[in-house]
Amino acid sequence: LSFYNVETKSFDIGAFEHLCKLWTVVLEISVLMAQFPSKQIAELSYEFRTLGLGFANIGGLLMTMGLSYDSKEGRALCGALTAIMTGVAYATSAEMARELGPFPAYEENADAMLRVIRNHRRAAYGETSGYEALNTLPVALDHATLHGKLGENGKLLSDHARKAWDQALSLGEQHGYRNAQVSVVAPTGTIGLVMDCDTTGIEPDFALVKFKKLAGGGYFKIINRAVPEALRVL
Repeated sequence: LSFYNVETKSFDIGAFEHLCKLWTVVLEISVLMAQFPSKQIAELSYEFRTLGLGFANIGGLLMTMGLSYDSKEGRALCGALTAIMTGVAYATSAEMARELGPFPAYEENADAMLRVIRNHRRAAYGETSGYEALNTLPVALDHATLHGKLGENGKLLSDHARKAWDQALSLGEQHGYRNAQVSVVAPTGTIGLVMDCDTTGIEPDFALVKFKKLAGGGYFKIINRAVPEALRVL
C-alpha cells in the first residue's frame, strides 16, 4: 500500500523497485551480522548467502483496490508485484557480485542457478512452454488479465516485470549472483503489526476485527482500516 495512491488509483513502480533494491543490499549486509541457531545453518548462510526479501499487506492492497482475493485479477496483480520484487532483487544481487564476487558456492552451481533464472524469466514473460528441466511447470504471469482488467496499472506492472527479469538474467550471466536466493513468502505476523499493516504476508484477512494474545498478558485489538476505501471502490 506504500506504493499505491488511493486518490489517483495508481502505482509508483519506480519507488517500489528502488526499495526492493535498497532492502536487498541491507539484507546482504545482514548476513554477516545475524545470529544463527546452529553452526551448520551459519555455514550454509555464509556459503550461499540466502536472503528473505518479501512483502506484507497484499491482502490489504487487494481490498483497497476492490479486487477479490480469489480472482484472476488478484492473482495477476500479486504475481506481477512478486515478479518485479524478485527480479529486481536478483539484478541487484548480480550488481553486488560484480563488486564483491558471487556467493562462495556459486561456481559449482552456476549452470543450475542460471537455469533457474531463465525459467523465472520465462514465467515473467507468461510463457507456457520451453522451461528447462522441470517436471511441474510454474503458473506463468497472466499478462492478458493484467492488460485487460487492470488497465494502465496492469500494463505498467507487466512491462516492469519483464524488464526486471531481463536485467536479472543479463547481469547474472556477466557477474554471477551474490545470493543464491533473494526472496521468500513469509507470514510477517509480527513485523506486519509493527509496520501497521491491515493484513500480513500474502494471506487475506480472516476477520475485520482481531484480537492478538500478547506474551506478557492481555490482548491487542486490531481493526482493518482498508474496509471504508474498499467499500467506496466497490
